[in-house]
Amino acid sequence: MTANAASDAIQTLDEAYQRLHKTGPEFEGWLSNHGPMAIEAMARHGHAGDVDRWLQSYLRRLEDFPPGSGPIGADWREALGNPRRIADWTVFFLAEVADQPWRDVLGTWWPRLLPGAVASATHGIIRVGHAVRALLADGDDPDHVAELAHGLAYWAARWQPIPGTEVRQAAVLTPGAALAAVPRIADQSGGFRVRMPRLAELAGWPAALAAPIPRGSAQETLAWLTGLADAAVFGYLEYGHGSPVMLVHAATAPAAVLRTLPALNRDLWAASAAAAWQAAAVITAIYAPAVPGSPATPLTVPAGPAAADTAFAQAVDHGDEHVIKFADAAIDVYDRTGNQAALTAAVYAAEIVPREA
Repeated sequence: MTANAASDAIQTLDEAYQRLHKTGPEFEGWLSNHGPMAIEAMARHGHAGDVDRWLQSYLRRLEDFPPGSGPIGADWREALGNPRRIADWTVFFLAEVADQPWRDVLGTWWPRLLPGAVASATHGIIRVGHAVRALLADGDDPDHVAELAHGLAYWAARWQPIPGTEVRQAAVLTPGAALAAVPRIADQSGGFRVRMPRLAELAGWPAALAAPIPRGSAQETLAWLTGLADAAVFGYLEYGHGSPVMLVHAATAPAAVLRTLPALNRDLWAASAAAAWQAAAVITAIYAPAVPGSPATPLTVPAGPAAADTAFAQAVDHGDEHVIKFADAAIDVYDRTGNQAALTAAVYAAEIVPREA
């Protein structure tokens, strides 16, 4: 990307952020506003020119930003997990990033919010991960910083601990083996909030939830987390049919944490990897089928030097925000591993996630 193209992409992203920040982080009851995440992925992959068209359509689904009820201060713990205080949390974090560097705000609040990493089906931590990637790539742009504040606010307002959490060390497993060992709830009916409480009674859940991550150097932690993001993308080929939209998040949540690590002190990496594991395990336990499957029909997967670009362009053409975000994460895996299965997973998501009517 040329310097002029990069500058244009940043400006496009800023203008889109400004429009999205007038809308609420949720709509139609409890659906998460994916706009900031999808447009950041589009701008990052050379599709800034498609952002306005995509956003025009998406904005029709969104709702106005909600009203506030009062300031958040020293009693912030009492406001954690209270969705009625989304506006209050947003005012709070906008003031925080105005008063100090965004990295300091992130370093303070990241460990406070990590125990609630599954907030809103992991959308809080995913939105923060996209915001941090934009800041690291584009610099301390004011609209980018404001997006980080909005992401942290949403995470705080929907903060939610995981049922059955036990703080202990599990036997070290490879990420793929750890995901394969996650038990499934028997009753997979209802939405995220209905399924989550069932984990407390799930046999084998505490053992599965315990972090199967090596206790070693920061580099070992990074390698394991990277492997988790890779395994979750590859796993979508076997289990994505069970819940095509929701199982996207088993991959995009670890990807978001991985993208945030460079902005964090290394002493936070182990806890971050554990939270990423717990988020992926929760999504797997409550949405993945017990029996793996495979695509019902052969998939036409891009090949050649421009394969990743073609796969992402197909996701943008599809238009669904989950397909775009998953393709973004899958291309990261492809770039790391060269394994075409990552692009196959991206194409598969576009095949089984319904297009917006």
